Amino acid sequence: MSYKLVCIDMDGTLLNSRKKISNYNKEMLKKAHDMGVHIVITTGRIFNNAIHYSNLLGVKSPVIATNGAVIREKDKGIVIYKNALNTETCLRLLDSVGKYGIKMHFYTTDSIFVSSRVQGTALKLYMSYPLPKDLRLTIKYIGKRKEWEKVFKEHADEFVKCIVFSPNKNTLKNFRKELDAMNDVSVTSSGAFNIEILNKDVTKGRAVEVLAAYYGIKREEIMCIGDNENDMPMIEYAGMGVAMGNGIKELKDIADYITDTNDNDGVGKAIEKFIVSKER
Repeated sequence: MSYKLVCIDMDGTLLNSRKKISNYNKEMLKKAHDMGVHIVITTGRIFNNAIHYSNLLGVKSPVIATNGAVIREKDKGIVIYKNALNTETCLRLLDSVGKYGIKMHFYTTDSIFVSSRVQGTALKLYMSYPLPKDLRLTIKYIGKRKEWEKVFKEHADEFVKCIVFSPNKNTLKNFRKELDAMNDVSVTSSGAFNIEILNKDVTKGRAVEVLAAYYGIKREEIMCIGDNENDMPMIEYAGMGVAMGNGIKELKDIADYITDTNDNDGVGKAIEKFIVSKER
């Protein structure tokens, strides 16, 4: 099979434990790109953060950000797809989170609003400062409910994701049960201590489907690579679903192929095996 679209998760997949892209991964992805394959960063991260890593690869394809809520061209600024949380849902999430005493972030495409000063500072160090100045994120602490109400009103139809964190897995488990009863949100996770909340029907799989239709690419011509729960919809959708060696068991169980770990160039090895070597 000749693959025309490759969608790649970032954390735990393209990035190694040091949050770097290895030279081998870059080399294989650049070769695939030069063969005409669309190489698409597909991440739970915010758009401005994701685009930086796409630029590091030297590819021109769009970016799928915030778990599929946004698909946007890098250079032209064209939004191919966007599915945001509405204001009423945001307010209901705010009240629900308050009952459990857990912290939350609300994402637009270039800003993050947080309920914890400490987490806001950490985000600046982890997600914003490493970026070029023109891509750095606005990260703002919001405290009182009235301040949140004002933010939700000023940024209506801009919030594409809410993510909540807790060191207590039981707290997250109970909160997720409450979320599962809501019929207007999609719920997933990218790690053991977070829950990611999006508008209904938003998944990485749905975003891959939309982008494939945009390019006129068949399902069997798509490869997707990931490691965690939020990658499962795109792994299931792809003609070739690749799980990382360090991925969760549930993802490996549904994958077509299991590659090496993120610290051992798993992405590059899969690209070489299924795309680059086929052209030799």
